[in-house]
Amino acid sequence: MSYLKTIEYRIIPTQSYTILRNCSGCGQRFSFKNMGKFRVNANGSKIDVWLIYQCEKCRHTFNLTIYERQKNTSIPTDKYQRFLSNDEQLAEEYGRNFQLFQKNKAEIDSKNVNYELVKLQETVDETACDNQTLIIIHNPYDLKIRPEKLISDILGLSTNQAKKLIAKETITIKSTAQSICISVRDYFA
Repeated sequence: MSYLKTIEYRIIPTQSYTILRNCSGCGQRFSFKNMGKFRVNANGSKIDVWLIYQCEKCRHTFNLTIYERQKNTSIPTDKYQRFLSNDEQLAEEYGRNFQLFQKNKAEIDSKNVNYELVKLQETVDETACDNQTLIIIHNPYDLKIRPEKLISDILGLSTNQAKKLIAKETITIKSTAQSICISVRDYFA
């Protein structure tokens, strides 16, 4: 019997991104971690809000801009209070907001991103012509993760085993803007 099994996953970051940047404190390119705190500055009716990052080596800080020169009425009162009280959950949300990092031109340390693969659904089409499993991995946060690493995580293989299956074309990979499509032939048969 032939089948086409389709399994969908979503990559979800499990903690704030780490930033790579030149540190003016230690004079080197180093990792900066989210401190879970905000800096809020009000000048008249204009408000600035930053998420504070700290160098892992010398503890020098870097402020990642969330709001810049916004009217005080443009930020919801409850959110403004959460900024003022250094709400850790809100700091984590902003620490995983990919668009915020793009806006600030901050380089995410893609080698140290912690994530989990959440299984969304699995379907089986038994009218297919050959045994094949299609794994679709949605990457809405545009994390830079090597496909062989994802394959090894999902299939429970070592990275070297995944590379060998790719070389033998048992596994083929197609990437799009925010998803990775992995086709596995006869592996699960």
